[in-house]
Amino acid sequence: MMRTLMEKTITFLSWLMTLVLFSVVLFFIGYLLHKGLPVLGRSLVFGETDPMQAILGRARVFDGLFPAVMGTLYLVLLSTALALPIGISAGIYLAEYAPPAAGRRFGFFFDILAGIPSIVIGLFGFSVAVFLHKHFSGRISPCLLISALSLAFLVLPYIIRSTQVALESLPAPIRRTAPALGATRLQNLVYVLIPHALSNIVSGIILSIGRCAEDTAVIMLTGVVATAGIPSSLLSQYEALPFYIYYISGQYADQAELDKGYGACLILLGICAVLFILAGMVKKHLTHRALYKV
Repeated sequence: MMRTLMEKTITFLSWLMTLVLFSVVLFFIGYLLHKGLPVLGRSLVFGETDPMQAILGRARVFDGLFPAVMGTLYLVLLSTALALPIGISAGIYLAEYAPPAAGRRFGFFFDILAGIPSIVIGLFGFSVAVFLHKHFSGRISPCLLISALSLAFLVLPYIIRSTQVALESLPAPIRRTAPALGATRLQNLVYVLIPHALSNIVSGIILSIGRCAEDTAVIMLTGVVATAGIPSSLLSQYEALPFYIYYISGQYADQAELDKGYGACLILLGICAVLFILAGMVKKHLTHRALYKV
């Protein structure tokens, strides 16, 4: 009787906390929609510039968010592309090849790296830019490439840990079947373990995408500016939606400018949603394809 009552109490509290969390998220999204939807439109993104001319790169947008949207996309894609090979490789090493003692040491190091504040990583990226500018080339300064490298460094622990946990959590029968049939360790990893763990690995990548899209502290110190336009190269400065939201919320002149900040929030959420959906589709396709081959 006492056990049944405890189970019911725990179930009720779990349901209540889930409902509270869902209500808070719903209120937050509803508030952003209430504030941002009225200002959403072509003028918010493109200003007075013709949208097709702006998309084709024939005209610059001076009074819209299009450069910030493009800068955010470039930043997210570049930083994710830089972090993926290193993060997945390190996660595979920790899960499959590292001796127990080395695995514990590296794991502890990556846990510390995950806890470093983003402003510290931004300061490190700024210091790297200053060092390169002074000792290698005067053309190098805080730019898109430095920001992407700093963000890649920021999200590496998420990718490493998600890859490691995804591989280590595979059941023993899956691990032993291929070697029992004569497969080498590398063949077992490539053709069996990674395909079965791919779903959880991609989930970590999705979290990394969101982390890259929302961070402001890193990019403030490594290359983002308010009116840079669309970056023409990796060494160019750029605009980004997180910095625009921060800038406009701290220095708005009237309610109309603040409402543009809410509109920028909705655009940023939309970009993240699109990236998450695309990543989810890739995850589903790759998982099905890999398991089908197995």
